[in-house]
Amino acid sequence: MASSLKTTISIGTRGSKLALWQAHHVADCLRAAGFEPEIVIITTKGDVVLDRSLDKIGAKGVFTEELEESLRSGHTDIAVHSAKDVQSSLPADLELLAFMERERVNDVIVSYNPKLDLQRPGLLLGTSSTRRKAMLRRFLPHATTAEARGNLQTRLRKLDEGQYDALVLAYAGVHRMEYDHLIRQVLPENQYIPATGQGSVAIECARNLAPALKAEIRRVLDHPATHLCLSAERAFLRTMEGGCSIPSFALATLSADGAHVQLHGGLISLDGQQFIEETQSAPVAAAETLGVQVAENVLSRGGRQILDDIRQQRDAV
Repeated sequence: MASSLKTTISIGTRGSKLALWQAHHVADCLRAAGFEPEIVIITTKGDVVLDRSLDKIGAKGVFTEELEESLRSGHTDIAVHSAKDVQSSLPADLELLAFMERERVNDVIVSYNPKLDLQRPGLLLGTSSTRRKAMLRRFLPHATTAEARGNLQTRLRKLDEGQYDALVLAYAGVHRMEYDHLIRQVLPENQYIPATGQGSVAIECARNLAPALKAEIRRVLDHPATHLCLSAERAFLRTMEGGCSIPSFALATLSADGAHVQLHGGLISLDGQQFIEETQSAPVAAAETLGVQVAENVLSRGGRQILDDIRQQRDAV
């Protein structure tokens, strides 16, 4: 690290145990590189409004807006997010600086019941994800879904109280919080395709942060292969004009030789009946273009009508 760089790095984060795990992981990496990180806990709208589903409170930036204001004011240098929570398009004065190495991307079914029967009619599954609800309606039509807001520990408490038979969550968070023993099934990622960015930690900063400092933070925290895959996925999401409230999905993977990126993306209707998916590959230099192409194909094959139907349904509520 260049001696002229400032060494104290303030890290903005939400206050949940999982968010703090991510922030401390970032801090550990920065500390090992010679920085002096400090963690600043910031409460977001998504942490406060728990009595409504994400699509009812306006999901754009629901877990990031207050963190971004802290970056603008200079109160924090970087913000740490679950990459799947970052809105599809950032304000012009902010940028995503790094994506950390991705954890396993799968959704998982979690329960305190070791003999959970996933085929039981009336099975009640808790989830706050519009995408997961739609996919469960398609692939587990005998099950019922119920809203499950709150941090991971709050959801598990509700599960323990019997409010659900099981929860559907991202493997990454369950694993990082050491609840692997509650996983009853790992859902296949080629069927339950994950949300854009699922499994990765995103690092955001203000564009006017000192260039040399940005370069050094990027060098320490960024995982190039993950960054490349997420650039394709996020280009897909931007083109879909989607966010947490839209049941879209995208998973990019690299070829064995690292020369090509493959993107599996699509959209599902809220009732699970319409499922449009597209898989294409391209040289890594064209990762973002690939994301745009896959999204445009999905939209042209019926995705635009699905999105229009979703908006009409929500306007009518």
